[in-house]
Amino acid sequence: MRAKRFHGLKKIKLRQTWSKYNLYNLSRVTAPNIKERTYYQQKWSAKSITRAYHGEAVREKKWQRMFRPYIRSVVPMNHTYLAETDGSDEAAGRGSGKDVQKAARTPPRTPYMNMVYAELERRLDTAVFRAMFASSARQAREFVIHGYVKVNGKKMIYPGYRLNPGDMFQVEPDRVLFATGAPKDRQERRASRVYRSKMSAKDKEDPDTPSQSLSTPTKNTSSTDPPEPKEPKNILPQLLDHAKNILSKPSDDLTAKRKQSLRAFQLTLKRTLSRPNSLTDSIDAQLQEMAHKLNISLPASTTEPDAYDSPAPTPSRDNNLAKTMAISDSEKRLLKRALIDARENPIDPSKPYATPWRPREYMSAFAFIPRYLEVHHKVCSAVYLRHPVARPGMAEVPTPYNIEQNGLAFNWYLRRR
Repeated sequence: MRAKRFHGLKKIKLRQTWSKYNLYNLSRVTAPNIKERTYYQQKWSAKSITRAYHGEAVREKKWQRMFRPYIRSVVPMNHTYLAETDGSDEAAGRGSGKDVQKAARTPPRTPYMNMVYAELERRLDTAVFRAMFASSARQAREFVIHGYVKVNGKKMIYPGYRLNPGDMFQVEPDRVLFATGAPKDRQERRASRVYRSKMSAKDKEDPDTPSQSLSTPTKNTSSTDPPEPKEPKNILPQLLDHAKNILSKPSDDLTAKRKQSLRAFQLTLKRTLSRPNSLTDSIDAQLQEMAHKLNISLPASTTEPDAYDSPAPTPSRDNNLAKTMAISDSEKRLLKRALIDARENPIDPSKPYATPWRPREYMSAFAFIPRYLEVHHKVCSAVYLRHPVARPGMAEVPTPYNIEQNGLAFNWYLRRR
């Protein structure tokens, strides 16, 4: 038996995903024609359409037990008026109290029917998807089952766990980067395969390298010695390779101004690296001074020039060197930006997502956080503050359907109680 299409383009069914097919269906969805249908047919059609979006992985019998006909809502009050009066105007009776001029604008209606699937928002997999920690509800369910999600500090492997107000859940950051990041293209996948083959070949060639190094330690090295820092002259080729790697990849995220600045940064590094080796010490000093101006901590050079052996530099040579090594403010800002990007968002072929990390395509159309969640994306954690409620003019349950469709679905489940 052939599996049904999850994203059907003929028969439109919206899903809880960030897929481009779902976005296309969302752009062309219309209200169904209910003029020639009976009331029973209208309710059944609304139930079928809305259930494809809300909790499509939940069995119908289980959802019927979860359904609650009582809808949570709040009524906003005029706190200024309540603070100024003691309620005697309303208690005096109609016509006897003080007449208050009615507001010209009538308050908006409260969409109670849009809260029909409020109980499904308590599920852990749905909350992970609403917090933008996964690109679909199915992927969020997979994260929970595989043990990548914790609730109140403990691993929770049940996607149907219902959150209570105040519960905190967190997802492993590497899984969130994989779910919300752009996938690798063909060149990046090929580079990852080459990297994995090299690592596996290296492990096969030297399987006993750690034991040999422990059994036969060298005399000149000790385990307590810190690693030797890299010279600033050796850092520049790495930055040059990083800039070349970024420019060589066909990425739509790089703007024209960004590409121009990267090419200018490339030229600056090439100009610096083309200096003769005799000027290495002066270049290191220039880099240290530039790093001090940019507030960047570069490691100090391991080799210091001997004051007795090296000749004293002449003033004319220093002036010429200062002229050739002088960089503009834009180049300083560009160098600082490149150093920060290389440290915070490096190119790593071992990751399952594209590096440097960039957001997934069509993500902006689905980027919103409900009011009942407090999300901290830097640590990939969120707090379920309270249950969703209905307010005048707004319901806190995200749904792509109008109040008529949700009302028909509510009436369908109301008779099933």
